[in-house]
Amino acid sequence: MLVLQGRKWVFGAVALAFLAGCDEVPRVKMPDWDLFNRSERAPDTPTPDAPEVEEITPEVEETPPPLRGELGTTVVSLGAASEPGMWLKTPLVTREGKGRVYYNGLWLAVTLIPIEGASTAGSRMSLAAMRALEMPLTELSEVRVTAN
Repeated sequence: MLVLQGRKWVFGAVALAFLAGCDEVPRVKMPDWDLFNRSERAPDTPTPDAPEVEEITPEVEETPPPLRGELGTTVVSLGAASEPGMWLKTPLVTREGKGRVYYNGLWLAVTLIPIEGASTAGSRMSLAAMRALEMPLTELSEVRVTAN
């Protein structure tokens, strides 16, 4: 049994009264306004002052294949110590991606960041990555780089 008290009873009664009269909803016809004078011209006739439109095909840049496999070896020095993260800035890649760096039997997942230079040029590694691989911070070390 449903018991309504006070204001709830009044609200419920008013809501039921409104809903009881909703048997038919009158349809309102919108006025036929012709704001753009469409009826005066033919449907497919261009306006005389309209510029001709030429079809433009967008240039689609081909996305290079994902980085995968062995990229080579590079000589590594300490990069900017203030930049956080595990990264290797190297000329071995042409775009940013994920990879691994191998040093003395250890490997570490890093972000590979492209830099200008020949592929035989040196690379810079983050302080955190060099510490994780137990590399000497003041020496040049050779590492092997692969892409995931």
